[in-house]
Amino acid sequence: MHSLRSRSPLLPAAALAVAVLVSGCGGQGTTASASPAAATTAATAPSPALTITDPWIKTGGKGMTAAFGTLVNNTDAELTVVSGTSPLSPKVELHEVVDSGGKMVMRPKKGGFVVPARGSHPLAPGGDHIMLMGVTGKVEPGAEVPFTLTLADGSTLRFTAIGKDFAGGKENYQPGEGKH
Repeated sequence: MHSLRSRSPLLPAAALAVAVLVSGCGGQGTTASASPAAATTAATAPSPALTITDPWIKTGGKGMTAAFGTLVNNTDAELTVVSGTSPLSPKVELHEVVDSGGKMVMRPKKGGFVVPARGSHPLAPGGDHIMLMGVTGKVEPGAEVPFTLTLADGSTLRFTAIGKDFAGGKENYQPGEGKH
């Protein structure tokens, strides 16, 4: 943690004012709480079982695109993502990229994405990803696209992926793969 020191007598007062303003703006911190009970409740509230860091979606026109990020399991048990939805596409699948006869191909991932206990699972170009087919609109840089992932236990993770230009990810899509 960084420490800020200054010879100016105004800086400590300004820092205190900022801390009071920030804590009063509905942030999740409990530094300046109205009551000890509220601080205890906020401090002991469980974190979501599954989160995603840095979610983004490849920009492009109608057709297909994919979303990426890192799934993070905050529990002591393995979690499995079994499906996904987005208003951008009528068909969302969980995909993997595999070598098929020397050619990298995408296919639905049997069993979904397994996120180990207290671990993470990357969703990245050239690897596991969330595939959107039949995309109904263009994804521009900076666009905010909502997603819902469903876990094997029926719980969900809702997040927003940000549109990002990316030139890679030119794998082939073969719908028949993975149906064997």
